[in-house]
Amino acid sequence: MKSKTLRILMLNYEFPPLGGGASPVSYEIAKGYVKLGHSVDVITMNMKGLKEFEKKDGINIYRVPCWRTKKEICHPWEQYSYLRNAKKFLKTHMKTHTYDINHTHFIIPTGVLALWLKKKFGLGYIITAHGSDVPGYNPDRFKLLHKLTGPTLKKICGGARVITTPSKYLADLIKEKIGNYNIKVIPNGSRDYFVKGIKKENIIMSSGRLLPRKGFHLLIKAFNEIKLKDWKLYIVGDGPFRSDLEKIANKNNNIIFTGWLDNTKKEYKTLLNKSKIFSLLSSRETQGIVFIEAMSTGCAILSSNITACKETVTKDVGVLVNIANEKEIIQGLKDILKAKLSTLMKNSRKRYKDNYRYENIIKEYVRILG
Repeated sequence: MKSKTLRILMLNYEFPPLGGGASPVSYEIAKGYVKLGHSVDVITMNMKGLKEFEKKDGINIYRVPCWRTKKEICHPWEQYSYLRNAKKFLKTHMKTHTYDINHTHFIIPTGVLALWLKKKFGLGYIITAHGSDVPGYNPDRFKLLHKLTGPTLKKICGGARVITTPSKYLADLIKEKIGNYNIKVIPNGSRDYFVKGIKKENIIMSSGRLLPRKGFHLLIKAFNEIKLKDWKLYIVGDGPFRSDLEKIANKNNNIIFTGWLDNTKKEYKTLLNKSKIFSLLSSRETQGIVFIEAMSTGCAILSSNITACKETVTKDVGVLVNIANEKEIIQGLKDILKAKLSTLMKNSRKRYKDNYRYENIIKEYVRILG
């Protein structure tokens, strides 16, 4: 029996080429829905240089005017401009478009729109939480915002059919900070970044928004301490902490800051495939999508041993360290360099194929939507 074809509305203020880890996740999910025969309309933020509407991989992408100024980061007042203009857009859009379900990414801010659509048009919704939308996960940026939106968070979560999270860690945090709702853990996947024919080199790669909680400074200090002359460390990304990191690097020519690289483009894919080791020593991760991307290319992993990192990175693919102990970080980097990298890299690729391919993950989402 053929499954029902769904008309899906997707809300996410961050959608490629804007945003961090949650952005490509929502794109891959939307693309997966289309591959299974469903229709998907995405309402997201616009920014200078982007089109108001485009169709990509079968996804209808609508971008509403916003105050956003940077691809890699979005401030609360910029999120507010998205909510205001997306609501205005949807008031007209919903007169000529009907949907079976709304898949919203982020409880805050996007869940505000999902709740409004349910009240105004009776459109049910599921929410995928990604981390910064959950109180307690990202206090360095959103502590005050979460205090002000506490009651709204409860209403949004209470109105959702299901809340999905990429890790048990984040699910437990929602239960602790917001309430005990219908929560299902569905890991984020990653597209397969493996490119045949690219030879591995003595490269350690680390990528993400350059923020203190991402731990780039810890990796740079360890790299400098060991004095690895035949290895290079690539720091991929941009953010407010970049100038501090460049000072910590202390003009080490083997530490390269690439700036922001689009993870869909050849330059990013090539560097990831060349790298033997991928490292991110973050103090908090909802799952660690960059780890999954790296595992798809067969990188051994050096990770912090906290939150959801230890759910994603197992000991057969790399080394986990206590980031509160700089000596342990240095030793962890030494250990992974001394390890049989070929075995770790082989295991890493296998773990990706067994657990994080989007084909199976999308089917889990469709079961929830239907």
